[in-house]
Amino acid sequence: MSSAERSPGPGPGHGPGHPGAGERVEDLPSEADARALGSVLRMRILRMCLDEALTNKEIARRLGKDPGTTYHHVRTLADRGFLAAQAERRGARGAREVPYLATRKSWRAPDVPGQHQVLVDAFLEELAEAPPSSVVAARLGVRLSPAAWEQALGRIADVLQELADLPPESDGVPYSLFFAAHEDAARRRTESPPPP
Repeated sequence: MSSAERSPGPGPGHGPGHPGAGERVEDLPSEADARALGSVLRMRILRMCLDEALTNKEIARRLGKDPGTTYHHVRTLADRGFLAAQAERRGARGAREVPYLATRKSWRAPDVPGQHQVLVDAFLEELAEAPPSSVVAARLGVRLSPAAWEQALGRIADVLQELADLPPESDGVPYSLFFAAHEDAARRRTESPPPP
C-alpha cells in the first residue's frame, strides 16, 4: 500500500488480490511479489521511497544500516517492480548512484499468511521515530452483524483508496496511516451451559 500496504484489504474488491477498475486478473501481483513484501525492512524502504527517490546508500543511512545489508532488499523490491530505478546521478565522490522510487504496486499485493505482523512491526518502528505531537490514535470496540461489518469495511476501504489516489503535494507534510481490525476474541460470547 504506494507504499501503502494492506493485509488484507478491508472490503470486497478493495484489497490485495482483488482487481480494481481497469485491472485484469492476470495483471495482479504474484506470490513472489507477496514474499518480497514479507520483510519489515522492505516495508520501511518502500515507505521512505514513496515520494522521494533515494539511493541505496541514502536508504541505509536513514535506516542506520550498512549499505551491504540494504542492497539485497532494494534489489529484491526493484526486481519485483515495487521500486523503479530513476536516472543515475553522481554521488559525493563522483561515483554513479541509482536512486529508486516506490511504484505503489504494493497497494495491490496479494495476502500472505502473517503479513499483518510485518505491517504492524513496520508501523511500530516508524511510530517510535515520529514526533509524539504528530501522533493521532483511536481504539474502538463495536458489536455488529456480518452485513454491518462488511458495510463498515467497505466505507473504510473507500476512504483509504481516496487518500491513496491523491497526488503527493511537493510542500506537503508526509503522514503515515495504519488501519487494523480484528475479531475481539476476549469479548466473544460463550454458550451458557444448559439448565439442570
